Amino acid sequence: MKFGQVTDPGKVDFTLPTDHPDNKRVLKNGPKVKPTFHVGCAKWNKTDLKNFYPKGVKDELEYYAGHFNCIELNAIFYRLFPVDQFLKWRDKTPAGFKFFPKITQDISHLKRLNGVENIVDTYVHHVSHLGDKLGTVFLQLREDFSPKDFNRIVQFVEYWPREMQLAVEVRHPGWFDNAAVSNELFHLLESNGVTNVLVDTAGRRDMLHMRHTNRSTFIPYVGANHPSDYQRLDEWVARISDWVKQGINEINFFVHQNIELESPLLSAYLIEQLNKKLTLELKVPQTQKKK
Repeated sequence: MKFGQVTDPGKVDFTLPTDHPDNKRVLKNGPKVKPTFHVGCAKWNKTDLKNFYPKGVKDELEYYAGHFNCIELNAIFYRLFPVDQFLKWRDKTPAGFKFFPKITQDISHLKRLNGVENIVDTYVHHVSHLGDKLGTVFLQLREDFSPKDFNRIVQFVEYWPREMQLAVEVRHPGWFDNAAVSNELFHLLESNGVTNVLVDTAGRRDMLHMRHTNRSTFIPYVGANHPSDYQRLDEWVARISDWVKQGINEINFFVHQNIELESPLLSAYLIEQLNKKLTLELKVPQTQKKK
């Protein structure tokens, strides 16, 4: 994930911004329940997840799912796999495991949400075969998808089936540098129960808008291959703890790195700290020592 990469992470102020003032209203809107936590990586293949798979592992997904409770399913961004593949993924993972699929590039990048109803119908049909292992589906828009195309997001969100949880990530700076534009987008997402993605990456701190639009959060965290990666996770643990006190229902947190060296190690560290801070019993992945 090269998006947001910088040449010198040591010069970046990684301090998390303060929460958006509307968050307290959003998070208390409904009965308080015990929140669920999903922490995982973006991929499960052995080439990307260094320092994780021991020698001799034959099925990488089965092994991965024995340690983590979720995966950010990026593979289907490039092509929509046949229904049989979704059934295989579902059947080889344990109870409670969740897939968080990315919407295919045909919808988000090539057609740019224009006239995509038929493709969306096919996509929804395929991912629905994950059954109770389907987590939030997420739409990631191109960096050049600007506020002038807002109506396309409106049409997409209103067409999306309400029974399938959706998260939306916008990247063009114009969504964040104008409060009126930001508020229009946030209102659309909140009105339709759509999660507003919070991206933590070194070169785009503006994407940490810290605005919840429902009682779920979706956080792609991009490590910078720098000692500050672990300090940043400590700050996230403190912020998540605050959200739990305010009434958040679901935390979905996915660890990436621009150079994939230790995403499983960072994920395991985050889970350990969440367990300590919030007295949880999340399973801590067993990872190989960094070489």
